[in-house]
Amino acid sequence: MASQKTQEIPVIWIQGAACTGCSVSVLNSVSPTIKNVLVDEVIPGKHVNLRFQATVMAGAGDLVIEALEETWQTKKGGYVLVVEGAIPTRGDAASYCSLGEDKQGKPVSFASRVESLGRDALAVIALGTCAAFGGIPAAKPNPSQCVSVMQLFQSKGVSTPLINIPGCPPHPDWFVGTVASVLIGGLPKAGDLDELNRPKAFYGQLIHENCPRRAYYDEQKFAKKLSDPGCLYELGCKGPVTHADCATRTWNNGVNWCVQCGGLCIGCASEGFPDLVSPMYEKTPDEVLPNIGQKVVQ
Repeated sequence: MASQKTQEIPVIWIQGAACTGCSVSVLNSVSPTIKNVLVDEVIPGKHVNLRFQATVMAGAGDLVIEALEETWQTKKGGYVLVVEGAIPTRGDAASYCSLGEDKQGKPVSFASRVESLGRDALAVIALGTCAAFGGIPAAKPNPSQCVSVMQLFQSKGVSTPLINIPGCPPHPDWFVGTVASVLIGGLPKAGDLDELNRPKAFYGQLIHENCPRRAYYDEQKFAKKLSDPGCLYELGCKGPVTHADCATRTWNNGVNWCVQCGGLCIGCASEGFPDLVSPMYEKTPDEVLPNIGQKVVQ
């Protein structure tokens, strides 16, 4: 019996206004390792073929831009685009962020790349808070007028399916799990994503709901300083307004996470990070939570 031919899923991964932290986080995936993701078959019969990723690829210059454009032109409707970083749009956007040059030797703006590559992709993954919501590059005063992938698509009329994977940086499982779910079951179906295009599997609950210090909150036992036992809400914890599964998934291969090691949630996966969750070490207004300060009656 003839063996089934492996289906290659081309991936173009581009980076704009970002710190590369999202790449670093995802490349440190433990189970599966990034080697498993990129070299092995993620699921039987399907293999991720990473065609362009500037941080890890050996080549540079014209050769790698040619590889990007060759994939774009020959695999239209069949490749997945991963966007890391926010998108500068001010004036001649290429002056703020560019990716390669055109045939005349002029820089091609990152905004133009995201629009053209995104329009012809099978699906787009906005990786990290900067790509998903604008993040730090779009924070006030935002001199380069950075926007998210969603905002750019809305302004340009791009209707390609978009999945947002926020986090600064995002957990490797959030990205790898999303890629695996797409390979296994196809593009997200109705109900798989929330109103901000985030996978409900990872962002379906508030950190506050599963926080190991939640009992302190219910009993109104609030820490006065970070080294104290007690709920960290009074010190500025943004867990009550942040959707992510950090409390149950944890980080660094299950070793720890922000609250468990004595810190507080700064809301890095939130739509309003960093502006709307700042100051990070000041209490969130009580009106954000319906029962803040009230003892829970069972």
